[in-house]
Amino acid sequence: MGKKVLIIDDESGFVDAVRMRLEASGYDCIAAYDGQEGMERAKKDNPDLILLDLVMPKANGFTVLVKLKGDSKTMNIPVVILTAKTESEYALDAGRLGANDYLVKPPSMQAISDMVRKYIG
Repeated sequence: MGKKVLIIDDESGFVDAVRMRLEASGYDCIAAYDGQEGMERAKKDNPDLILLDLVMPKANGFTVLVKLKGDSKTMNIPVVILTAKTESEYALDAGRLGANDYLVKPPSMQAISDMVRKYIG
């Protein structure tokens, strides 16, 4: 069984593309399509890495990030923000709130693979 990556994003086509790429590289992928589901899956499935969108229904990415980093069960899981938000203040806020990295959508699949390898091998 490979390392687990939780993808929290409301764009199912994007999730499917990332999942296919990562699963082809030997990772196990779990998907959540809104912020609330993402927080629940993070606690239940204990992933090795979380790829997190910022703009989602039920809880935005910043809310999810704060809750994940404030929970002893999920606080040490690396989180990479994947978002269309290009403004530098979003990246700075994400870093201050505990995100490990930040990729602007649409990233290349190679950039996603490189980011995953950087954090979980």
